[in-house]
Amino acid sequence: MEESDIVVIGCGSGGSAAAGRLSEDGKYKVTVLEAGGRNTSLKTIMPGMMPFQPDKVNWRFETVPQPGLNGRRGYQPRGRGMGGSSAINAMLYLRGHPQDYDQWRDLGCTGWGWDEVLPVFKRAEHNVRGADAFHNDSGPLWVSDQDWANPGAHAFVQAGAALQLPVNEDFNGARQDGVGIYQVTQRNGERWTAARAYLGDAKNRDNLEILTDAMVERVLFEDGRVWGVAYQRDGQQKMIRAKRAVVMAGGAFQTPQLLMLSGIGPAAHLKEMGLAVQVDAPGVGADLQDHIDYVAAFETKGTAFLGSSLTGTFKSIGAIFQWLATREGAMTTPYAEAGGFLATDPNSDVPDIQFHFVVAIVEDHGRAKVKSHGYSCHACVLRPESRGTVRLQSLDPNVPPLIDPNFLGDQRDVETLKRGVRAMYRILETPPMTGFHGKDRYPIDLNDDAALERLIRARSDTVYHPVGTARMGSDAGSVCDPRLKVRGVEGLYIADASIMPRLVGGNTNAPSIMIGERCADFVREDLA
Repeated sequence: MEESDIVVIGCGSGGSAAAGRLSEDGKYKVTVLEAGGRNTSLKTIMPGMMPFQPDKVNWRFETVPQPGLNGRRGYQPRGRGMGGSSAINAMLYLRGHPQDYDQWRDLGCTGWGWDEVLPVFKRAEHNVRGADAFHNDSGPLWVSDQDWANPGAHAFVQAGAALQLPVNEDFNGARQDGVGIYQVTQRNGERWTAARAYLGDAKNRDNLEILTDAMVERVLFEDGRVWGVAYQRDGQQKMIRAKRAVVMAGGAFQTPQLLMLSGIGPAAHLKEMGLAVQVDAPGVGADLQDHIDYVAAFETKGTAFLGSSLTGTFKSIGAIFQWLATREGAMTTPYAEAGGFLATDPNSDVPDIQFHFVVAIVEDHGRAKVKSHGYSCHACVLRPESRGTVRLQSLDPNVPPLIDPNFLGDQRDVETLKRGVRAMYRILETPPMTGFHGKDRYPIDLNDDAALERLIRARSDTVYHPVGTARMGSDAGSVCDPRLKVRGVEGLYIADASIMPRLVGGNTNAPSIMIGERCADFVREDLA
């Protein structure tokens, strides 16, 4: 049987950070089991190729039918392969609001307040702007400015400023609210995944082994302690002994799926699936939270924005050659180039809506081909009240779990999204945005409250930030404690977004990397 000191399951944002840190001093042999591949192709590295990545890098999950979305199934893309979702996302570097982490602390997650996590965010970061009270310039995760942002993205910021919204140069600085151009996880014009950040320079570490195309079946434990992992690779079933610890980093869907396949989860559900209950943990697969999002789309004439046309195709080809030669130009785009944070509730002292301004028309998450040039704008509910679940539909780990975010199940989320959509249109209907003469593909009377709700329920879906399905806490109902140790099993840790007790007010890649960093700290301290 293979052996390792520490086995890390999943090489996504949290798993890469955890594996990189745990292996950097050479003290422990670390083995990473990743279901996907290396993710080193130009379609991954070139930011502008994001919509054209192959199926092998994306699990392409779907939800169960959502009553709050008129019975539609939602789309749930999740990264597969090294880097995980950091290999397919829009690369936006956002941490959330400081109050998010103070709330974690107040919910019983000791040591997770803003003052405790900020140094970890900084330790991880290499910001091209340099080091200051909020940033660092020597970490592994490169964070860059968008030097070639589309003029339309700047117009969005200027329109927000015309409405007296503050122009925010740094959403991760002293304040979060306002409009601005996002920073991105890129290095010299290339996508900088968590795997490139934490494992790119670790290829020659004798104590680090990365096994790609390895599908984990279950975690193995005996007498309350983890001792190994069973997985499939090269058509064979294999096992690896973990002498010191196992770190799970499969993400908000596959971490609870694997816990349940290992007999850790809600007893009634496990018995229903014919599984022996090793640890009755009702919190596994519960508390699913995700950012529900509405997208407005506008067609324009000309090729100021990205789109499908003969002229647009020639421009794109030229941009590809420019990027290949210089790593500069339009193919560095994250598509969601600009955006902002806004408190639409007068009783809220933190933003409750986030905008993503996209320099192309997005329909069905980019899966539907649109021939017109144009732009899109997203409005998402930052702290949704709706809660969903992840459950097993099969004992085969290759079969996706049942994902039920319960989108818009709580009417409060509908009301927040209405305010967000109205605020978004105020920006889009203000110069200089009006100078693009965009034709709304889904015109709506914003004063017709019922019609607006119908449109929201007909078109809304995720903006790709699921969390909470293996939440941490100090209470007995939490899946893991504040040191990310799974309750009921010694030596088993979690290092991904599933541990978040509450969804942060922002994108979740940077927080997931921070969680991986902290998990590595905890494991090292516990093994010392």
